Amino acid sequence: MTTLARGTDTLTRDALTVLQPGFPGTTAPDWLLRRLGEGLASVGLFGRNIASPEQLAALTAQLRAERDDVLVAVDEEGGDVTRLEVRTGSSFPGNYALGAVDDVDLTRGVAHELGRRLAECGVNLNWAPSADVNSNPANPVIGVRSFGADPALVARHTAAYVTGLQSAGVAACTKHFPGHGDTAVDSHHALPRIDIPAEALTARELIPFLAATGAGTKAVMSAHILVPALDPVRPATLSRPILTDLLRGELGYQGLIVTDGMEMQAVAATYGIERGSVLAIAAGADAICVGGGLQDDATVRRLRDALVTAVRTGELPEERLADAAGRVRSLARWTATAPGGTGAPEPDIGLTAARRALRITGADGFTPLTAPPYVAALTPVANIAVGSETPWGVAPELDRLLPGTRAGSFTGENTAPAILAAAGERRIVAVVRDEHRHPWMSTALDTLLTARPDTIVVEMGVPQSPPRGLAHLATHGAARVCGRAAAEAIAGA
Repeated sequence: MTTLARGTDTLTRDALTVLQPGFPGTTAPDWLLRRLGEGLASVGLFGRNIASPEQLAALTAQLRAERDDVLVAVDEEGGDVTRLEVRTGSSFPGNYALGAVDDVDLTRGVAHELGRRLAECGVNLNWAPSADVNSNPANPVIGVRSFGADPALVARHTAAYVTGLQSAGVAACTKHFPGHGDTAVDSHHALPRIDIPAEALTARELIPFLAATGAGTKAVMSAHILVPALDPVRPATLSRPILTDLLRGELGYQGLIVTDGMEMQAVAATYGIERGSVLAIAAGADAICVGGGLQDDATVRRLRDALVTAVRTGELPEERLADAAGRVRSLARWTATAPGGTGAPEPDIGLTAARRALRITGADGFTPLTAPPYVAALTPVANIAVGSETPWGVAPELDRLLPGTRAGSFTGENTAPAILAAAGERRIVAVVRDEHRHPWMSTALDTLLTARPDTIVVEMGVPQSPPRGLAHLATHGAARVCGRAAAEAIAGA
């Protein structure tokens, strides 16, 4: 039974209800439990909160002992962005691999199995899928998180993913509205701008979101991007023309609107999180996501008080805050009554999908390796969404198949001589991630292939650069299962 602290007024409860804060540690701190008793209705989980499925289930049970209808959200896209398996790499390939296979039944099945595992641990809201059309190859933050560059393909797989996830009883949160794919700036660091006409936006970016709303997505996440054709002043998260007029009005969406993380610099550095939160709710957002970086009670109190003050001074209509809180509670009721997934678990569906997504070029002259190679990972700086704590590559799986495999990680200029020295006489497997975005990777491969033309190249990002090497393997993502699929091909397993 949900309990609310006596003496907590309706306005304050509503202000708490629209917040989705994070917190430190693998158990709930006292302040969080206290806020749940006062009206807080959602929490967001990150990699720091998850050690194992058993621990996660205990944590969500602890939260529900205080508030039985609490929304427990996580950023679990599978693929490169994983929180359930942040320290091992994901058992599921990400969107780009699923788009490469282009089997909507497979996408639906992967999403269902991922949702089943989330539900089993007590998570009932997933900040996924990404419905962004990755039309800009230079995009530093979307890339393999997208199903692809074709709007129709992205649309059909977004709809399949939403259906599969929600059939397991986990609410989908389709992101990042109105589309983060045509950006060359990471909104974690600055405010991206998309300068395309409204007609082009309708014909490309909005198509997958229409598919998601048609599939019944329970939530949509806004993007911290400036789209002058829609609103020349404010980013989408703070824009009434985008959230209310376009998403609610023209697209007819009536579910929950969640902001992207308010501490991201696109908003925090320009408006501040307090004013940004007030503007977001006024614009039509219903839930304020914060906690990827800021994760304490002081942040919750700051945002709660900013919303209450905005209502009392007339800046934010009380009816708008009450409406937002009502939508949060409505989704909480759905998760409490949603039927869970049926059928037996499909533990191997992720590996099956990763194997089907693998593309090999130049295989005619390639003979699988029988001796342990040297694996050189050309490692770029990870974006914040992916994080640097999740392992990637093919070395662990190759070492399992070819014991004695050695490996190293290399970054920056003059990489190739170091790789050649470390490899010695061993065959080289060079693993890259978005070679087309990193000139130093291309330079290193030029030198490596000149000195060692028998080098095998594995691209674990977007395979935009021309294939090269004795054999070129494109995994369409860096999930653990993608690494395994590539290792199996290299070793002929």
